[in-house]
Amino acid sequence: MGRHHARVLSGLEGVDFVGVVDPMGDKYGAAPNVPVLDTVDELVDLGVDYVVVACPTGLHEEVGLRLAEADVCALIEKPLAETVAGARRLVDAFETRGLVAGVGHIERCNPALRSLRARLEAGELGDVYQVVTRRQGPFPHRIADVGVVKDLATHDIDLTGWVTGRAYASISAHTVSKSGREHEDMVSAVGRLDDGTMVNHLVNWLSPLKERFTSVTGERGCFIADTLTADLTFHSNAAVATEWEALQAFRGVAEGDMIRYAIPKREPLLVEHELFRDAVLGEPADICTLRQGMRTVEVAAAVLESARTKRSVSLEPEELATHVS
Repeated sequence: MGRHHARVLSGLEGVDFVGVVDPMGDKYGAAPNVPVLDTVDELVDLGVDYVVVACPTGLHEEVGLRLAEADVCALIEKPLAETVAGARRLVDAFETRGLVAGVGHIERCNPALRSLRARLEAGELGDVYQVVTRRQGPFPHRIADVGVVKDLATHDIDLTGWVTGRAYASISAHTVSKSGREHEDMVSAVGRLDDGTMVNHLVNWLSPLKERFTSVTGERGCFIADTLTADLTFHSNAAVATEWEALQAFRGVAEGDMIRYAIPKREPLLVEHELFRDAVLGEPADICTLRQGMRTVEVAAAVLESARTKRSVSLEPEELATHVS
């Protein structure tokens, strides 16, 4: 991800891209016009205002704490940390110093999900009953330090809480490992949010089909978001009876309207950086805070605990703030 962040930062209005840290060097040629440094200390010495942390998950805590000690704001790639304890230490380090810090949960910036969330907030669906996500595709060889729960399922955990504005109350999960690695590569999870909404997540690295599917079903119908194409459709509750008997077996006895919305489709990573830049400047910006990122790590840990113990895991109640001003 580092090279993609570098590409966006190098052209981001209001930001001077001044340096990169990578002990392996710039093998992708992503930062041709800035120094490529060996250590975080060298970057801090340049007098930076904020840093993007896009190293392996196991290093997020070490790098993040060093930046907090230097009073440098940080956008940390997801998941926030490898462990719940590490995530809490990062939250404490940045909050006690009053530093702006966020987590790169990029799905929050997907056009389809941003439109979906706005429509839910406007009450277009009425009461929300269920959120279902499917996130599957081929094995990503770049990931070696975590399994599918921390790398992929954290996307779905975060977006579910974000679009609904609710927190997870319980989760039950099953995992398997079929690729010969020590980490799990498939997970199926069923959970409940604090308002009773049901959630279902199916995530794997074992499918030749790449799919990014989110559906939210409620009182007035169902929203379906495809985050690969950034398309959002709405299927309304049945309004017209199907009188053609032969079709009833396939389509039910009644149908409602289906709408595919025309929405602006800006690059999610660019939107993420614009929001974080604005937050550092003290402007209102809807970023994923470290505390929200910590909650996602907590839920992911509960998923793995449930799979290990073969029982449902309850999560402590916590208010899920959805905006940062």
